[in-house]
Amino acid sequence: MNKGNVREAALEILLSIEKNQAYSNLLLNKMIEKNSIKGKDIGLLTEIVYGTIQRRDVLDFYLAPFIKKQKKLELWVTVLLRLSVYQMTFLDRVPDRAIFFEAVEIAKRRGHKGISSMVNGVLRTLQREGAPSIKEITDPVKRLAIETSHPEWLVKRWVEQMGYEEAKKMCEINLIPPIQTARVNLSRTTIEEVLTMLQEEGFDVERGDLSEDSVKTTGGNLVSSNAFKEGYITIQDESSMLVARALDVEQNHQVLDSCAAPGGKTTHIAELLKNSGQVISLDLHEHKVKLINEQVSRLHLTNVKTFAMDSRKVEAQFERESFDRILVDAPCSGFGVIRRKPDIKFAKKETDIEKLASIQLSILQAVSPLLKKGGILVYSTCTIDKEENTEIIDKFLSENPDFEKDCKLNDRLPTRVHPYVKDGQLQIYPQYFETDGFYIASLRKQV
Repeated sequence: MNKGNVREAALEILLSIEKNQAYSNLLLNKMIEKNSIKGKDIGLLTEIVYGTIQRRDVLDFYLAPFIKKQKKLELWVTVLLRLSVYQMTFLDRVPDRAIFFEAVEIAKRRGHKGISSMVNGVLRTLQREGAPSIKEITDPVKRLAIETSHPEWLVKRWVEQMGYEEAKKMCEINLIPPIQTARVNLSRTTIEEVLTMLQEEGFDVERGDLSEDSVKTTGGNLVSSNAFKEGYITIQDESSMLVARALDVEQNHQVLDSCAAPGGKTTHIAELLKNSGQVISLDLHEHKVKLINEQVSRLHLTNVKTFAMDSRKVEAQFERESFDRILVDAPCSGFGVIRRKPDIKFAKKETDIEKLASIQLSILQAVSPLLKKGGILVYSTCTIDKEENTEIIDKFLSENPDFEKDCKLNDRLPTRVHPYVKDGQLQIYPQYFETDGFYIASLRKQV
């Protein structure tokens, strides 16, 4: 591979995602470092990788008439054609001749003259004849699925749960990358001080739109800022920042965060406690607990204790009714963060949702005896599927009559989300505030 070649690096990343179901964000960072990709080329590489994943199915739809006569293509050839058509269709600033040249050169290096001629022929024929029209697809669900590159089973599920128009809005916004937001560590500084700090470093930043703890940027990666390195901010989506607020923590509270990695909500709770009380932070895997500890250390927090353990076995470790607040930020399908991790929509199957729902309910059942009477349990997910959200809460409440929906959740959340709160539950879709999709339910244990 040619060092510094953006399109070849994009091909390598996309192949790894296809073959190994690796995460695009992790691969991207490794490839940038490995191949010494600099400056504007980092932006182009990021755009090609995420854009090709986000638009995969519509790219295949455009290519289908031009490769149907070919014998079965090797995966790398299909991916090379996809990323080339993505640039032709969606990146105005890249001239077609440059796209053709790069694709043919990569095909020569990876394959043989016949493959490079085929790649050149397919791309030039598509340019000359034009892509097929999506409008020819008569089934509205199938048309929406291909047009926005979501699995048809998933679009069908969303249409059934929220109606066609809402599902369409969500599919469309999932194609638009999110802006970066950060949570300010209010136990150490203020929003105004952080804005000044970041502006002096050259970042284009302003207050966030939804969470009172947030700032947002339209340029630059805040992870590289001194404000991040010195523990004044944490990278977090604004809808995710609402979870710790929903817990209504007070000084000296004992709080359990039962599914805590990588530590965003644990550290937010600890900040809201102003380094008083204690947050017990659990995760199943040692390497993920290490991530939590790194965040705790970076933020200069002293009231967090971590354990690597299965949260379904907490009763063996902790006494009943020993926590004032419990958070179950449950493992989920992640369909609320497709804008951030577009590979999720292709990696999950419908059967995964049922398996996850079973795990989610079992975690709730396991941790609930540890909550003190009168205490609050918050259940949250970064998904928008009812089977993992409202249906889980309904099942839990039917089996645990000592818990009830917390009708005071509104008091702890921004007024902008109040129209979406019902019976102590909040469901945010990405199109509401251009944040991640998120679900929050607050339950209170009766005295």
